[in-house]
Amino acid sequence: MNRIILLGRLTRDPEVRYTSTGKVVCQFTLAVDRPFANQDGQREADFIPVIIWGKQAETCGNSLTKGQRALIEGRLQIRSYDGKDGNKHWVTEVIADRFEFIERKSDFANARPSNPAPSNAPAQGGGMESFGQAVPFDEEIPF
Repeated sequence: MNRIILLGRLTRDPEVRYTSTGKVVCQFTLAVDRPFANQDGQREADFIPVIIWGKQAETCGNSLTKGQRALIEGRLQIRSYDGKDGNKHWVTEVIADRFEFIERKSDFANARPSNPAPSNAPAQGGGMESFGQAVPFDEEIPF
């Protein structure tokens, strides 16, 4: 089974193109944090190229922006081609068949350092404020 799920941030705005047959394709790079820190205590990331086709490609191109978090699901593809220099080149990329927004565009724009989050916004940008008031945790659960 070839299945991959990635959670990361876009390194630049998505690039949308149309093929000669009229199919829409969207490409972007997702920065995915590694689950550990290096010897200097710094977190490292992998920069993974993502390609998505069809209606979802249009949605990605119109809705996602640089720095925004996204969840991508798809398959890993490794291909090769002969370059103009005569050498064989290898490309590893994710062909996404599904994506989900992790944060709303408005929440993301408000959380940028140049525009700090408003005081009524959640500290982590969870986006759950529209569901009502938070209820305190009660350790005496009856079941």
